[in-house]
Amino acid sequence: MSSKIDFEKTMEELEKIVEKMENGDMTLDESIKWFQKGMELSRLCSKRLDEVEKKITILLEDENGELTEKSFIEQEDINGV
Repeated sequence: MSSKIDFEKTMEELEKIVEKMENGDMTLDESIKWFQKGMELSRLCSKRLDEVEKKITILLEDENGELTEKSFIEQEDINGV
């Protein structure tokens, strides 16, 4: 998969894996295989979210009432999130 993954499709696939594993009908080897696949998909989604987060900007109003553009990440750092 490329870095431009289809986030929604990948999340659906991850949800299906979780459902399979919750059924409890798998052997240990099958469970390990699906767990590994799920972790891979989870990392891809996380990476994609990080890429998108870097692109997001927000407008903030300063004390003079002027709007300034700041990156989403800068705002998170300021707010301690």
